[in-house]
Amino acid sequence: MSISKVEKTRLLLSKRTAAQKKAALGQFLTPSPTAAFMAGLFPRQEGHCRLLDAGAGIGSLSAAFLERWRSGELAFSRIDLDAFEIDDALIPHLEETLSAFRRGGALRPNVVNQDFVLAASRRLADALFDGTKPRYTHAILNPPYKKIGSTSQYRIALRSAGIETVNLYAGFVALAVALMAPGGQIVAIIPRSFCNGPYYRPFREFLLDRTAIRHIHLFNARNKAFKDDDVLQENIIIRLERSGCQGPVSISTSTDDSFSDLEQRNHDFDEIVFDGDLDRYIHVPTSARQSGRSASFACNAISRLGISVSTGPVVDFRLREHLCEMPETGTVPLLYPCHFSGYGISWPLSGNKKPNAIRRNADTEKWLYPNGYYCVVRRFSSKEEKRRLVAAVVDPDDFNGASMVGFENHLNVFHFNRSGLPEPIARGLSVFLNSTMVDDAFRQFSGHTQVNVSDLKRLDYPSLSELERLGKKSLRSKSLTQADIDEMVRSLVV
Repeated sequence: MSISKVEKTRLLLSKRTAAQKKAALGQFLTPSPTAAFMAGLFPRQEGHCRLLDAGAGIGSLSAAFLERWRSGELAFSRIDLDAFEIDDALIPHLEETLSAFRRGGALRPNVVNQDFVLAASRRLADALFDGTKPRYTHAILNPPYKKIGSTSQYRIALRSAGIETVNLYAGFVALAVALMAPGGQIVAIIPRSFCNGPYYRPFREFLLDRTAIRHIHLFNARNKAFKDDDVLQENIIIRLERSGCQGPVSISTSTDDSFSDLEQRNHDFDEIVFDGDLDRYIHVPTSARQSGRSASFACNAISRLGISVSTGPVVDFRLREHLCEMPETGTVPLLYPCHFSGYGISWPLSGNKKPNAIRRNADTEKWLYPNGYYCVVRRFSSKEEKRRLVAAVVDPDDFNGASMVGFENHLNVFHFNRSGLPEPIARGLSVFLNSTMVDDAFRQFSGHTQVNVSDLKRLDYPSLSELERLGKKSLRSKSLTQADIDEMVRSLVV
């Protein structure tokens, strides 16, 4: 069976498979161009290959790997393949795909109709007492993307193997790493979300302690890697080497899975994981200008400036009985992302689906902030927005003398101890956060559509005097363009 035939099968199954089933399994079949690119990342090697394809689907990834072998680009004398697939409906397609690559006894495919996480965890536990089973030399993976609960059977199984994570995709990759022989090569397409945030820190530590990162490929468009399944997720393709000595990392980018505009460059590892970073965030610089830190801001964490950043405390469904469509006596303004207008706030909005006000009373008082100047950042970016960070200034004069203001949970708020900021500081923060330089820095480590408080705390900031200077400069401008903002922030760089 040719890869083109595998691709036709994939497209047909993708159309026929209900979205609910795809979501329940967390698995989306790999498009042929992506599979070929992933297989192409493996270095040329000889000898005996023991290949793992966990979550194999119809065998798109295995087929791409075996096609390289059949063409002579991979010079293995023999390949033993374990292809795990939990979906009974895909097993006949998987078997058909692999059977097309049999040549003599050189390929020995083993289709395993089992849950990979449970089977691999058991194998690792057994290995404590029986180390005779051979380890894999290669793995090619498109693991399922699905959150796992703290008490689920997957979480318990992974913990028994010494793996702590919150999502199946990370569990698959960690298990593959654990099952690799020294020097083993792993290529996987996975969400970029593991690169930052506290929840994936144990997984990052697991990877970085056991593997060397050799290559990272980033798709610039979030909806292109699995476009046939309408998946909106920022994905990367990563190549890891078990027990490898870490050196420079090759970073490549393309807009989509055609790879027609592929660009590639090498970066020193200290540009990927910063020295002294206890959280071990993984940065993905996509151009020369994004290499390393900005020296001007290296020493200014937001907390050192005395400024706090918090998630908006008003969770609307918990306070539904106190919300009002429009302001009235006894209410104060309630701000949502929909109130963003340019670099400021437009309030109230008539005909809007979200309420504009919240009653001020004993039940709501603790969730409100004194009216004042604040810098607010949207927690979520939508679809293919050019910017991940979108900031605006809350001006107290816009609220008709209101004494308090509510910030809904989809906003992040910069404040001084739950009170407003000096106007120049609030406006300086907005200018800084809306700059292309800062958006680029943020994108190096954040693959989420979500902007978390912990991510904003990780950014390096100008000093208070520099923020004040930015804010005063913005006040003198009647309207700010992106070019104006970028030039103002660049002027701070030494």
